[in-house]
Amino acid sequence: MAGAILGVERSLTGRRWRPRLDDDRAAMALAQRLDLPEALARVLAARGVSAEAADGFLDPRLKSLLPDPAVLTDMPGAVARLAEAIEGGEIVGIFGDYDVDGATSSALLSRYLEAVGARAEVHIPDRQKEGYGPNAPALVALRDRGAGPVVTVDCGISAFEPLHLAAEAGIDVIVLDHHTAEAGLPAAHAIVNPNRLDDSSGLGMLAAVGVTFMTIVALNRELRGRGWFDSRTEPDLTQWLDIVALGTICDSVPLIGLNRALATQGLKRMARRGNTGLAALGDVARINERPTAYHAGFILGPRINAGGRIGAPDLGVRLLTTNDPDEAAGLAMKLDGLNAERQAIERDVLERALAAAEAQAGRNCVVVAGEGWHPGVIGIVASRVVERFHRPAFVVALNDGIGKGSGRSVAGVDLGAAVTAARQSDLLVNGGGHPMAAGLTVEEGKLEELSAFLDQRLADQVASTPAVPELGVDGAVAVGAATDELLHTVERIGPFGVGNAEPRFAVMGARVVHADQVGENHVRCVLSGGEGARLKAIAFRAVGEPIGDALLARGGGDLHLAGHLRMNRWQGNENVQLIIEDAAKA
Repeated sequence: MAGAILGVERSLTGRRWRPRLDDDRAAMALAQRLDLPEALARVLAARGVSAEAADGFLDPRLKSLLPDPAVLTDMPGAVARLAEAIEGGEIVGIFGDYDVDGATSSALLSRYLEAVGARAEVHIPDRQKEGYGPNAPALVALRDRGAGPVVTVDCGISAFEPLHLAAEAGIDVIVLDHHTAEAGLPAAHAIVNPNRLDDSSGLGMLAAVGVTFMTIVALNRELRGRGWFDSRTEPDLTQWLDIVALGTICDSVPLIGLNRALATQGLKRMARRGNTGLAALGDVARINERPTAYHAGFILGPRINAGGRIGAPDLGVRLLTTNDPDEAAGLAMKLDGLNAERQAIERDVLERALAAAEAQAGRNCVVVAGEGWHPGVIGIVASRVVERFHRPAFVVALNDGIGKGSGRSVAGVDLGAAVTAARQSDLLVNGGGHPMAAGLTVEEGKLEELSAFLDQRLADQVASTPAVPELGVDGAVAVGAATDELLHTVERIGPFGVGNAEPRFAVMGARVVHADQVGENHVRCVLSGGEGARLKAIAFRAVGEPIGDALLARGGGDLHLAGHLRMNRWQGNENVQLIIEDAAKA
């Protein structure tokens, strides 16, 4: 095992600072062969990027990374039915999920159908009234509103009973999903899911919006072959890559391979502000710079999610599909307000969930539940519980004897498979997911049994994770070395996300020369290093935590601080700022 960065074996949050790069020789070879700055070469090498793959990694292009969509099982049958519907003037029903991936998938398919002269009818379920996934009444209602085929996006792979009832009602359902599949599949006209057990496409890392993009690529080719565009303008599919990037980034799928190209090219498209709704949301959120994965994942995404979490579930789709600037501005303002409301609800549920989780700190999987907890915030709260306890966690909102749960995992622990196993063991009403996130519906009386099942099921996987939680660090720098030049160098490796973690640096031997509380619980400070160097920094949600106490302490001695370097723009000024994630006594 490589030595800890700066010798930090246990930080103030109890983590070991692990070097992401074990062998400096790989970085040296990259730097020499490709004439790259050492910092850039180190970060690339730590992510397993070879000299041969470096150019493609730094400049990912769809032309070279987009495969033939026909490699996805059932794709030919799916696009043939959709092409028939378009040619026959049928309305295409779209049943989407209420999160960002579902909203972007629904909006993407809807926009494409409109562009080729077809009609779409979209339904986004109400989280509290309908729950997750397709339900038979909604599918029948789409049929009654004139829909021929109905496409489920970002859901459907585990909807056995609803799709069986839909088939009996004569509805051709096409499933576009990416969640973990079982050996048996629900009744449907076609099921396109790279995580089907019989799918050999190698595209299992795609978000649902990526699967949907692959579908419109295939559908566009099918329509071209049928002569549909002989008298019509063929749409440029790249115009919707901004939507694809948003869903891909927000669903926390690995930003490698095709996903990396979709995100990179989509962020470029987003910067052009071609989507009226996204532009309005960016204005409301005060994004005044070129959008990055951070803006998509932490500023735009949560606002779109807020509609499905605590507001009208279709607000996100409406925002992403409108071309009316006034309507877009109104929807953006409403989503921004709902996001603020969501944050207040989240703080209350988080406090209760953390208190309940303390009693389960030693378990392999934390499962906490509360009556009246808002189901719209449990996923975010589950993420916070994972951060605190370094264990997979489920947060369950109880109402009238039924619990709606959302889970988040840690690297190396497959939560989606565990939920599928629990459902097969008759512990759940419904449930599904992927390795890092899952959802479930459970009877309150089975909660204790479910908790025991998950604790045992995940024991071996959790045991294989490090005994002491680790924080991956790309390198150590002095305060004076945290410069614009370093930041711009490492930004070349973006977009950042799962599978391509944002570079994290340890700023060594920093002295806090000023610190104060900002907002409700953030700590803002100025760091000093040798030769008078200064660096601004901020630690979010740190008040009352060990990191916040250390930063606010007077005369507490020098600190090593780990975090991300970001550009802080304020009133026309730009300066590098450290986003503090961890700290240790120097």
